[in-house]
Amino acid sequence: MIDGNRDIRRGLMLAVSLVALSAGMPARAQEAPSTSSLLEEMVATGVITQSQADKILKGAQARDAAKARAAAAQPQRAPARTAAARAPARQSTGATAASTQAVPASLATASSSRTADGTVHVQYVPQVVKDQIKDEVKQEVMAQAKDEGWAAPNQVPDWVSRIHIAGDVRVRGEGDMFPSSNATGTGDQINWGALNTRSTPLDVANLANFTPKGTSGSNAVPYNNWDKDRLRERLRARLGVDADLGDGFTTGIRIATGSDSSPVSTNQTLGGSNGDFSKYQLWLDRAYIRYDRNVADNWGVSAVTGRFANPFFSTDLIWNNDLNFDGVAISGHYSPLPGLTPFLTIGAFPVFNTDFNFSTYDEAKTSSQDRWLYGAQIGTDWKATPDTSVKVGAAYYYFDNLQGRQTDCYYLDETCASDVFRPLFAQHGNTYMDLRNNLGRTAVTDPNYQYFGLASGFHELALTGRVDYDGLRPFIPDQKFRVTVDGEFVKNLAFDKNVIQGKNPENNLSANTSKYDGGDTGAMLRVTVGTPALAKLWDWNVSLAYKYIESDAVVDAFNDSDFGLGGTNLKGFIVGGNLAFNKNIWASVRWMSADAIAGAPYSNDTVLVDLNAKF
Repeated sequence: MIDGNRDIRRGLMLAVSLVALSAGMPARAQEAPSTSSLLEEMVATGVITQSQADKILKGAQARDAAKARAAAAQPQRAPARTAAARAPARQSTGATAASTQAVPASLATASSSRTADGTVHVQYVPQVVKDQIKDEVKQEVMAQAKDEGWAAPNQVPDWVSRIHIAGDVRVRGEGDMFPSSNATGTGDQINWGALNTRSTPLDVANLANFTPKGTSGSNAVPYNNWDKDRLRERLRARLGVDADLGDGFTTGIRIATGSDSSPVSTNQTLGGSNGDFSKYQLWLDRAYIRYDRNVADNWGVSAVTGRFANPFFSTDLIWNNDLNFDGVAISGHYSPLPGLTPFLTIGAFPVFNTDFNFSTYDEAKTSSQDRWLYGAQIGTDWKATPDTSVKVGAAYYYFDNLQGRQTDCYYLDETCASDVFRPLFAQHGNTYMDLRNNLGRTAVTDPNYQYFGLASGFHELALTGRVDYDGLRPFIPDQKFRVTVDGEFVKNLAFDKNVIQGKNPENNLSANTSKYDGGDTGAMLRVTVGTPALAKLWDWNVSLAYKYIESDAVVDAFNDSDFGLGGTNLKGFIVGGNLAFNKNIWASVRWMSADAIAGAPYSNDTVLVDLNAKF
């Protein structure tokens, strides 16, 4: 074998020289290498072995002997004496001289002679020998080149073919408009997510109906914007790397932008953060290990763990399109009949893990109160006709330990065991309750420190469906347009209106009776018409949707972050469209009009204009 790049280059040069010589290429006498010298060098450097050289010449001897016998049997005519033949012997140069230099003794043939010192002079190398040497050298060198990946044309190292890089960039113009009729300064306007992430609880005894009235500082209440229009330019950038590990295993990671660690948005507001063209953060968006196996032609299984894309068939009524899940999910599919593929997906996902040292400043620690999501979905894909596809699914999402629990606390304690039940991220819409029952207060002005938890539990039953019809040809006879109708219905089976009313909820109260006015049901229906995929210039589609989602139908932290500026307790219409410039870049426009279902009056119109690119 050739050892190292120096020997590789040397061996290739020897092989090229031998091929050139065997092909009869002209050379100056003082530069022409002998066949014997090349063979010795090739044996010495490992391009060919001694046994290979012996085998080559032995075969040549037999063929030459046969040719000689055939020639002896034919009458010979003396060739005419040419000028070259009459030339003095001292003028003989080039390949003739080269062919008489020494070769190893083991390469001596019948057409050679040996001197007293044992040197063998080869009179000539037959053409058949030259061809055989050339072919064997080529095979040896190219085989090693292929094995080591350094000379085969159009070849790259194996690891390159197993790594896949993909990403996308979206630049968005966003306009958020509010009517003057929105009610401000109410419990519904409170930013509960910001309130629950305070380092110290809020003293509600020293606020007037949660209205800050111009106050500021550690006891101020954070409110969402309900009355001032905003224009924003926003950016989303994501970069992912996937690797094929073989035997069905893959792994991948993805990083993404984001103004904060929100689970439902990777948007970065330009000019936001510190402003003045300051740089933006990148977050770990995905990191997973996956296994896929087709056990037979009609069924297979897959499993994924880490942080990964939503494994369930769903819409953004329940799960935001950018949401990723932590935990583990297992899926399987089976096709009993052609065109019919039932599937099953199950998973367990940690929503919150209790701080190992909670509470940090107490000697006695609080027991773990981890929150989990357990999900299961069964459904089927059905190819009803060549132009019609149907997919349906029924899912059950069980949130464990998510509901708030009120416990007794001494009113001056900095921490309370129930504090661990406050959600650390929220959008808008879910109903909240006090988490502390503060004991020892003797006056209304005594501090009443509070964090806030979800007043309802969440055990969600969801039905999801989609129908695709590809036979529409309204404009061009050979151009197909797809009509897609998809929708979802969800009901929170853990919801109990009377129980929530008994917890003295802080928001979603009727303006007339001050009683709890929330609900447990959500639904969405959407129709999309256009080209099946945005794959070439002027491919397009348009859509119209209606969405209705009551306050406690789903967990507001995880659903759509754009409609009504995110969350639940919303109803309204969505109109949108997409236009492709090529398969990797397209523009989209959406207009969303949302109104509150319960509680204080609230309306919002949002317009999104996006330029999207992917690679």
